Amino acid sequence: MLGFLMIVISMAGCKHTQSEKDTQVFRINYSSGNLESTDPAFARNLYNMWTVHMLYNTLTEANASLQVAPSLAKSWTVSEDGLEYIFILRDDVYFQDHPVFPGGKGRKMKAEDVVYSFNRIIDPAVASSGAWIFNDRVATENPFEAINDTLLRIRLQAPFRPLPEILSMPYCSVVPKEVVEKYGKDFGRNPCGTGPFQLKLWDEGNLLILHKNPKYWEKDSAGVLLPYLDAIEVSFIDSKASEFFAFLQGRLDFVNGIDGSFKDLVLYKTGVLKEEFRNRFKLHRSTYLNTEYLGFLTDTTLEKLKHSPIRNKHIRQAINYAIDRKKIAMYLRNGIGTPATSGFIPPGMPGHDSSASFGYDYNPDKALSLLEEAGFPQGKGLPEISILTPDNWSDVVNLIAVQLAACGIKAKVEIIQPNLLRQQMSKSEALVFRAQWIADYPDAETFLAFFYGNFPAPPNYTRFRDPQFDEWYRASMRAPDTLRWDLYRKMDSLVMSHAPVAPLFYDELMHFTANQVVGFGSNPMNLIDLKKVKKLALSTH
Repeated sequence: MLGFLMIVISMAGCKHTQSEKDTQVFRINYSSGNLESTDPAFARNLYNMWTVHMLYNTLTEANASLQVAPSLAKSWTVSEDGLEYIFILRDDVYFQDHPVFPGGKGRKMKAEDVVYSFNRIIDPAVASSGAWIFNDRVATENPFEAINDTLLRIRLQAPFRPLPEILSMPYCSVVPKEVVEKYGKDFGRNPCGTGPFQLKLWDEGNLLILHKNPKYWEKDSAGVLLPYLDAIEVSFIDSKASEFFAFLQGRLDFVNGIDGSFKDLVLYKTGVLKEEFRNRFKLHRSTYLNTEYLGFLTDTTLEKLKHSPIRNKHIRQAINYAIDRKKIAMYLRNGIGTPATSGFIPPGMPGHDSSASFGYDYNPDKALSLLEEAGFPQGKGLPEISILTPDNWSDVVNLIAVQLAACGIKAKVEIIQPNLLRQQMSKSEALVFRAQWIADYPDAETFLAFFYGNFPAPPNYTRFRDPQFDEWYRASMRAPDTLRWDLYRKMDSLVMSHAPVAPLFYDELMHFTANQVVGFGSNPMNLIDLKKVKKLALSTH
């Protein structure tokens, strides 16, 4: 197979001179085969978020270092009781030109637009998938108020320190009321924002073309208006393997991740790009705020758990110690990601504890000791455990099952469709499941909410509940940063002691770009930034 791929790739290596005409057209692919919507209210999956980020702006923006920086908001203050935020907005931002506006010229963005956009998210009639970010957090009456054109007030029910981080989410993009009301439910097909690019053409499932917004407000450090690109061209090749092959042929400028069929061809086992490809393209590896894990249902009041061994904390701990995460990372992932031995909060997030003082390393002797303590010496008499997993993770879970068996824990791997697995997780019907938790915003609260006892599933898929954890969680929402991060570490430690999850890997972003691409950026939530991308002209290759 690798030999065949090498022949095909060498044939694809010849490239013609790139014309000046298409130099500043950036070509990417959405491998899901479709784009559901460009409406920020429904920016719930990766490609929706990428597109919304190109078309719109938010009050704040999370950079590559997870610092929350000003965007549409120049600055903000919070009251001493933590219940009121005041945001000072820019006064030089305009919506993109659109026929709905007088004369077709985009008008200035004002605080009233932010109020409208945020109220729209929590409007039950809109049914936004992002309503959760404000529901039960903002005040029940008049939560968003435009004091004047450039001053915005947000009122909360209780202190919530990550509010500026929440406001960086694509859900919180600012939209113009006139355009939304003109198109109604079709607004997602007729976007209009303040962002660096604007819609030119959308042939659903085949092609999406965005053009540079000539009136975009943001400048680079030299005072040059952004973006540099003239256009973005999005294709919809469904297969990840076909996508990567198109990239090797020079038909794409960027690929997110790598298909398994190319992994061993292109990467060493350490995750480093092989020499023969380094003159073809670049690999950017960076932190991805994504913890991959096995989850265990822990609500012992459920009938399904009555006779299940996973109701026993010692069994869950034994499973954690029986997994050799380093071996899995090397042999099945080509060194992509880091073994998750330091809790549920991933590296790069304030509150992560790199000391591994409360995590789980590979320790089969400890696993056997815990099994004996639970009344199953060497695993004798321990019922078989079924692990539900989507097919794309089956290789990892099958190896985990082999490792568990070596410690006397019999495990059966059951392949299940991703949407069915999510349904079972939400209904507390999945006892043991393979999943991932990706940060919604750059604060560790998004990982700890996963275990907060007052939350349903999602996010609390394990139905974990602990009074001390819940008390610390509520206290952290009122605490200043340093104390809050200390509470985050204590919560993570407490969770790990009960083992409602077996963290497997802290994931890693793998972005491949053509060698002529410069200025590509992204943040640890995999939100790509194309504002400063340039493409250098190519000669013959």
